[in-house]
Amino acid sequence: MAEFTLPKNSKIRKGKAHPAPAGAKRTRRFKVYRYDPEAGENPRYDLFDVDLDSCGPMVLDALIKIKNEVDTTLTFRRSCREGICGSCAMNIDGTNTLACLKPIDEVKGEVKIHPLPHLPVIKDLVPDCTVPYAQLNAVTPWLQTESPPPPDRERLQSKAEREKLDGLWECILCFCCSTSCPSYWWNSDRYLGPAVLLQAYRWLIDSRDESQGERLDNLEDPFRLYRCHTIMNCAQTCPKGLNPAKAIVHIKEMMVERRL
Repeated sequence: MAEFTLPKNSKIRKGKAHPAPAGAKRTRRFKVYRYDPEAGENPRYDLFDVDLDSCGPMVLDALIKIKNEVDTTLTFRRSCREGICGSCAMNIDGTNTLACLKPIDEVKGEVKIHPLPHLPVIKDLVPDCTVPYAQLNAVTPWLQTESPPPPDRERLQSKAEREKLDGLWECILCFCCSTSCPSYWWNSDRYLGPAVLLQAYRWLIDSRDESQGERLDNLEDPFRLYRCHTIMNCAQTCPKGLNPAKAIVHIKEMMVERRL
């Protein structure tokens, strides 16, 4: 019988434990993934006992408190703190989400925090998003037209045309959906993933865009579009409540309709 083991440098070791301050009455333990490729050491889990009475309600508040007061080397991305920028996307308690929108009280027991899965780790909770951003650029997520714009006004849409974009424009490109998709895990070099395909659909149905045919040609590939098997992990994990799988189904429908 064949036996398989993980590479030595992938095994996570025990890290440091940081107890709560003396006198803290209401605490919660945070188990945080730590990895610095420049150190040449295996990843580790550090434990932080946080005094919730002196901390905000969200997981991001706890991470900021840990970085400011306990361990300044802890590395993660953040910006708006309002669920708008997507910077603080990470895996919390086994689910990809935004740390700024995840209440600590929703997690039972210790709060386990990892970087987004199946992306290279730059350091600690910071994933390398070079590939997904390159894929985004490949679907040209901007308006493409051949006709000149009106000289004295913007390109107009009807209310019905504008409503078609609802559920699409709200995407903040946090990539929680793509990194929760098994098809993307195994084919991320060729499959565009739910986040990028949702963006592609947003421009495919924009009434002002005049490059629908070229956009569909760009997606006509066994891997770029058709690796989606409608598992629905993307819709389940999206912190904005969007449904990338539905957008992908509509793109496939457009592919069929243009052949008829």
